[in-house]
Amino acid sequence: MKLSYDLHIHSCLSPCGDNDMIPSNIVGMAMLKQLDVIAVTDHCSCLNCPAVAKLAAAYGITALFGMELTTEEEVHVLCLFDELEKAMDFGSYVRTQYLDVMNVPEIFGEQLIMDEDDNIIGKEETLLINATQIGFEQVFGLTEKYGGVMIPAHVEKKANSLLANLGAVPEDSRFTCFEMKHIGYREQISEEHPYFKKCRMITNSDAHYLENINEPVNFLEADENTAAAVLRALKG
Repeated sequence: MKLSYDLHIHSCLSPCGDNDMIPSNIVGMAMLKQLDVIAVTDHCSCLNCPAVAKLAAAYGITALFGMELTTEEEVHVLCLFDELEKAMDFGSYVRTQYLDVMNVPEIFGEQLIMDEDDNIIGKEETLLINATQIGFEQVFGLTEKYGGVMIPAHVEKKANSLLANLGAVPEDSRFTCFEMKHIGYREQISEEHPYFKKCRMITNSDAHYLENINEPVNFLEADENTAAAVLRALKG
């Protein structure tokens, strides 16, 4: 079945995310736009995923859980999981790999942790947009260990992408899905880097504001409308 999706959305936990990007607004907007599947992927943290899980279940929207990880090379990678517990365990590990740099909200923005009732239940003090101590070559094995999928993000971008920061796809890469923000570059990039020809491509909003969440224009074929089936489709 065809499922409309947006699997790269930032909440108010990301310092670059608008403070209106609270989980209830994100899930509500996804329902209004008739999206089947969403994922809130904050920078290097899954702490707003519990609220998203409860709200998505209430609104009848399928949710994946995870983050946009920043590797030590400053490559952005989506790490997605079909179960909240797996994502939270992965997030706990990533937290041990943070650099000891504190957030300055006046400069970078607040990092708000929310519950499903729109209450602020905490603030992340460590700056989440920094690189972690996790190398790009480690990410596939880590996501596999926790039952998830690794998706290099916006590979055509001139910053914080696999191609911009590493220059090429490493020879030992095993990822099977990648993200492009502007799909018009797919043919060019695939010719220059043939590895991408054997991978599934997805495209997401990378939304930092509510109005930027995708309309139902991108579709993924899955066996059924469940998180597990979507994850299998991404891996396949």
